[in-house]
Amino acid sequence: MGILNTRPNKRYSYQPRYYKGEGSPYEIKRKFDDYRVTAGDNKGLKTKLNNALDDYKHNQDKSGANKRILIIIGVLILVFLVIIDFDLSIFSLKR
Repeated sequence: MGILNTRPNKRYSYQPRYYKGEGSPYEIKRKFDDYRVTAGDNKGLKTKLNNALDDYKHNQDKSGANKRILIIIGVLILVFLVIIDFDLSIFSLKR
């Protein structure tokens, strides 16, 4: 009953019954980690930023998702300006 002498935790060597694979069955691994450079153990902000920029430059967007997002954002901004009754005539070209 010593206060300073605590009992060590019990250790179990549990093996799942039907698991016949390699590695640990409890390891959580994301689906696309093998294909990304930015998902690794990068230390430092500069390394993370450089890896993200290299990944963006070398993996071009083939589906046009970036254009689509910009168009959606532009339409939402215009709808917001119309709702708040902003004077949109400043965007027209009058000479």
